[in-house]
This record gives sequence, structure tokens and C-alpha cells, in this order.
Amino acid sequence: MADNEQKALQLMAEAEKKLNSKGFLGSLFGGGSSRVEDAVECYQRAANMFKMAKKWSSAGKAFCEAANLHAKAGSRHDAATNYVDASNCYKKTDPNEAVACLLKAIDIYTDMGRFTMAAKHHQSIAELFENEANDLQRSIQHYEQAADYFKGEESTSSANKCMLKVAQYAAQLEDYEKAIQIYEQVASSCLESSLLKYSAKEYYFRAALCHLSVDLLNAQHAIEKYAQQYPAFQDSREFKLVKTLCEHLEEQNIEGFTETVKDYDSISRLDQWYTTILLRIKKQSNDNPDLR
Repeated sequence: MADNEQKALQLMAEAEKKLNSKGFLGSLFGGGSSRVEDAVECYQRAANMFKMAKKWSSAGKAFCEAANLHAKAGSRHDAATNYVDASNCYKKTDPNEAVACLLKAIDIYTDMGRFTMAAKHHQSIAELFENEANDLQRSIQHYEQAADYFKGEESTSSANKCMLKVAQYAAQLEDYEKAIQIYEQVASSCLESSLLKYSAKEYYFRAALCHLSVDLLNAQHAIEKYAQQYPAFQDSREFKLVKTLCEHLEEQNIEGFTETVKDYDSISRLDQWYTTILLRIKKQSNDNPDLR
């Protein structure tokens, strides 16, 4: 480990020496570009040695140095690749630096018209904010940007995947209108494909629960509308659950509401998202018994 780190530090010093030493022959015959190439190679080798030594921040810094030199030399693709390499190292120690490196790579890819690559890296940033920084608002922004680029490149399924994350977190942050709009949109998009049609059921179910978080009457109208758009939804357990929950809320029967959810969960396990939304609906009904 220590040996690899030592070699890496030597390579970093060698790279800087190459960049700083012009020398008489170098200036006479213009050997500047080969010195830059040699320095880039030293930085990349140093980065890999740091990786072997598990010195992730140092590896990230070395990849950044290589990326900066590529960018100055006009090798944009190589610069972007090294910024992504740097980000992958920083992910292990410093999520903010990881994001900064990916943003530099994204700038290069968008400038080159490589929007699918830019979209994938926006998705990576969204995941970093989601998992490391627990910043759902910024995660949403990057998922939306990724979806926008995917749509532009006709990658509908990748765009929908990102938008479903936006809807999931929008609902968690109680922006139910936004979540409903996305779930309905993705459900409609699924209905156009015989392969994806079955997935529409889940998105209509999620949209219905978001409606129920806002207004009982809206939720009742919404599930009827969804059943018209997708008749198979009416026969699903999800439709029957929402319909029964609406009836319990109308009767202010909180015990019935709780039992219905328990019965459903005993057959089809409800994940954390569903549990959170259903608990909010129940609490809201308790707090506002006259809410209609």
C-alpha cells in the first residue's frame, strides 16, 4: 500500500517537472505538446497507483490534473473521461467534489452534443444527492435534467425512469400535484406499449394515493378516470384498495382504514413510500375529521 502511494507521489512530481522544464532543445524545437502528453501519462499512472493504495482523494486530484491538461490541449473527450474517473474516486470520500467533477464532464459532453452521456452523468449526480447527501430537492433537479436530455435523444424508457424518481421524491416532499402529473403521464405512456401496459397499474395506484393525500373527492374521480383509460385497472387489488379506503374516509372509519391497509399488506407487501403516504392520509383524516 505505502509502496504504491510512494510511486504515485513520485509520478506526480515527475509530471510537474515535465510541465515546468522547458529546456533549451524543447524551446528550440517546440517540444511542448509531447511534454504535456508525458505529464498527462504520469498523472494517470499516479491516479491508478493512488487507487491501488486506496488514497481516493489523491487519485481524484491526479485524474483532475490529467483532465485539466487534456482540456487545455483541446482533447475534450479525454478530458471528460478523466473528470468522470476523478468523480468515481471522489465518490468514496467527498460527494461534493464528485459532483463538481461530473458537472465539468457534463459541460464538455453537452458542448459536443453528447446528450445521452450528459443525461447519464446527471443521473449519477441525482443518485449522489439521493444516497450520500440526502438532498432530495437537488436530486429531483438532476433527475429532471437527465430526463430532459434522454427525451431529446428519444430514450423514452430512460426518461420515464428518471421522471418516476422525480415523482417518488416530489410526493415525499408533499408536492403531490407534481407527482400526480408525472405518474399519470408515465401511465399513459405505458398504455401505448403492449409490453409495458401492465406497469400502468402501479403508476395509477401511486397517483390515486397522491390524490387521496390532497382531496377525497378528487381521488374518487381519479380512480374512475383511470379505470376508463385502462379497464383492467378496475379488476386490480390496487383499485379495490383505493376504493375501499375512500369509503372508509367518507364514513370517518379510521379503524376500517387501518384494517384494510393491513389486509392488503399481508398479501402484497407495501414498501416504505406507500407506508409513508398511507400514514399521512390516515393522520390527515384524524386531524381533520370533517375534511371532504
